[in-house]
Amino acid sequence: MNAFVFPGQGSQFVGMAKDLYDENDAARSVLERANTVLDMDLTGIMFGSGDEARADEDKHRLTQTENTQPALFAHSMAVMSALPSSASTPAMVAGHSLGEYSALAAAGAISFEEGLRIVRLRGELMAKAGDIRPGAMAAILGMEDADVEALCSEASGDQIVQPANFNSPGQIVISGDVEAVDRAVELAQDRGARRALKLPVSGAFHSPLMDFAREGLAEGLAALDVRKPSCPVYLNVTAAPSTDPAEIRQRLVEQLTAPVRWAQGLAAMQRDGASKFVEIGAGKVLSGLVKRSLGRDVETMAFSSVADLSQV
Repeated sequence: MNAFVFPGQGSQFVGMAKDLYDENDAARSVLERANTVLDMDLTGIMFGSGDEARADEDKHRLTQTENTQPALFAHSMAVMSALPSSASTPAMVAGHSLGEYSALAAAGAISFEEGLRIVRLRGELMAKAGDIRPGAMAAILGMEDADVEALCSEASGDQIVQPANFNSPGQIVISGDVEAVDRAVELAQDRGARRALKLPVSGAFHSPLMDFAREGLAEGLAALDVRKPSCPVYLNVTAAPSTDPAEIRQRLVEQLTAPVRWAQGLAAMQRDGASKFVEIGAGKVLSGLVKRSLGRDVETMAFSSVADLSQV
């Protein structure tokens, strides 16, 4: 069975989806619709200026959370539209953080237009939360889940630091107050982590420092028409499948401050019969996580570009 997986923040790149826009009519229509729905030049942010002297400016604009999230969603939906119908029906779906919204749209649980608006709102709220309470994130490589959880508990003191993304065995991202994350990085280095490094982000995503964003997102999601998806959606918060619109809506709110249990979700999908993992959207980060989590022999495909689509 095919499992479709959808990337989140970190997979964006200047020039994303430009070849799809130039060479595929269906993808171009989706991307132009994104500009109209949001009343902004989203594709201009995605494609960049093409001016080497403005490369840093282009990258900065794309990596602003309120732009990154709709850009990634639009790219994934453009790829979905470009796939032939015979190859675009997954048996199950999952998305990494922001990618969960792409997964829901791919499974017909939310519309493209409403999905685009809610991810733009989510990005704006998360950016504001990061301004109100700045935080940090760090990647811890080469440690067991339980050991990372223990060092976060030890490093937190009267502040917050916790696992944010269980990406694959031995690859965990932590999130929280700047000083607490710094202490956790030092502890990880002392305790034999292969690497422990701060990430270039301004917000402590998937931690209680995102609390500011919860109320506004909950209001937005309450007005969102969430339908029963055409296939199970493996949720970040639980790493378990759901087709219940009420649960999906609630878990999307919880996801803001709870860890993304990505590796656990992949294992559950494999147990439930997934034999091929198909990555839809920018980059190939998730394909690597699949192989690190489930084994090098697990079949993966990644569709990000026009060249990738020739594999179908």
